[in-house]
Amino acid sequence: MPASTPTATTRRPPLMRQRWSNLLFAHWPVAPEILRPYLPARLELDLFEEQAWLGVVPFTMSRIRPLGLPAVPGLSALHELNVRTYARLDGVAGVWFLSLDATQPLGVWAARTLFHLPYLHARMRLTETSGQFRAVAERTHRGTAPATFAAAWTPGAALPLARPGTLAHFLTERYCLYTAGPDVRAGQHGPHLWRGQLWHQPWQLHEATLQQWDSTLLESHGLPTPVGPPLLYAAEPLDVTVQSLRRV
Repeated sequence: MPASTPTATTRRPPLMRQRWSNLLFAHWPVAPEILRPYLPARLELDLFEEQAWLGVVPFTMSRIRPLGLPAVPGLSALHELNVRTYARLDGVAGVWFLSLDATQPLGVWAARTLFHLPYLHARMRLTETSGQFRAVAERTHRGTAPATFAAAWTPGAALPLARPGTLAHFLTERYCLYTAGPDVRAGQHGPHLWRGQLWHQPWQLHEATLQQWDSTLLESHGLPTPVGPPLLYAAEPLDVTVQSLRRV
């Protein structure tokens, strides 16, 4: 069983539920030495055939609610746009986020405070018209490098479920994340490494075709502009359960 797949022994009590939709995976291969400085020393870059990958993922998060409680009107949905690569610690593969731009101010505060994730305030629209999806975003977070994003894509034919060992599985079937931050309960400023687990059904991926891609997201992190078009997968909506962080 791949290290990224959750098992009964790795599960902790669930914290919240949410639904992800309108999602696009866009990835480029990147030389490992370019991305290595963006990860903490303890984390190992997770490579596919000795190649690192960098992703940009726009999507809509909805039906956000703590487990056992109803969704709060006005706080239960947001649009998100994340920049990510892949990491591994003690054989467990996961996602390392460089940034997560989002539209819900309280959600940004909660994710930064409780999950130590680099969420940033942004304005963003993500719409669907006649089968075409369009996302437009502008970062508004004070004290950070500005960034803009505009993309349009059309999902195509459904793909077979990604098999372990394939590139599609490596890029999309990720069931944990890593982040760094203080251990408040222990009174330790850190930063310490944390691992968060989540669960969902396997992604139903589709081919996708770009009609537009204009972005300064990667450049805002000091990364070079990618050469060539991204590898694309559109995804059908799915429900996600998120657990609390565990210090590792």
